[in-house]
Amino acid sequence: MPILLNDILNLEEIDNTKIRFNQSNGIIDPIKIFKENKEELLHWQFWNYDKRSFYEGQITIGFVKIESNKWLLFDISRVTKDLNRFKAVGYEFEPIEKYKKYSGRIIIEFKNNATQLIRRANTVLGKCEVVQILEDTFDNDIFPGYENVNLSWSDLKRVLNKGVWKTALENQKGVYLIMDKNNGKMYVGSAYGTKMLHGRWTQYAKNGHGGNSELKNLNFEYIKENFLYSILDIYKSTIEDKVIIKREIWWKNTLLSKKFGYNKN
Repeated sequence: MPILLNDILNLEEIDNTKIRFNQSNGIIDPIKIFKENKEELLHWQFWNYDKRSFYEGQITIGFVKIESNKWLLFDISRVTKDLNRFKAVGYEFEPIEKYKKYSGRIIIEFKNNATQLIRRANTVLGKCEVVQILEDTFDNDIFPGYENVNLSWSDLKRVLNKGVWKTALENQKGVYLIMDKNNGKMYVGSAYGTKMLHGRWTQYAKNGHGGNSELKNLNFEYIKENFLYSILDIYKSTIEDKVIIKREIWWKNTLLSKKFGYNKN
């Protein structure tokens, strides 16, 4: 039997509650804003376009899209004042104290079949299934699996020492890819030292180049803005290093990262 959102929240004013499902507008992904500046995400939540989103006295529930049909709860507040503003933040609001502990921790699954992103709670609560309650506030701490890792430099720096990420990366050897999204150049590297992937990527988080001569030629700020980190192959810690090095060479030849990318040898 599924656990529904209101099994946890026990809202007493369902008919006076609206839920806003915040998702990417094609330019900015709001989950990135949540991780970097939650206060800015509240501007999304209480924004008016050409018509009112909420009314004074209403309870508002804010979700931000993580992936597919999964949404993260980030705010439950009551509208305290309608500012009568449009194409702007239209309200003053007050977070409801008893729900603060759930902010950034409840993940639901909900398929929004309507075009509206603001829905009346009494029409959708029965479809909001809780799939996870995090031990701590969400900060990209859900490890997506090695094959799905694709991190910007800022995300890499943030998650490296998060529990599940650190455990996953420091217990596996591998071949990884660094992509320059600005020009398409690639760098293929391998990790098989004491701390394995975690140790190698910690160097990139620290200085951007990790000791690689070609990457040293780049400005660190440029690296922070344009580099993406992913994993090509993953191996158990017991695999001999020569197997990984051989695979690294194969990827360099396949991706032509010596001819067109940042690999020097």
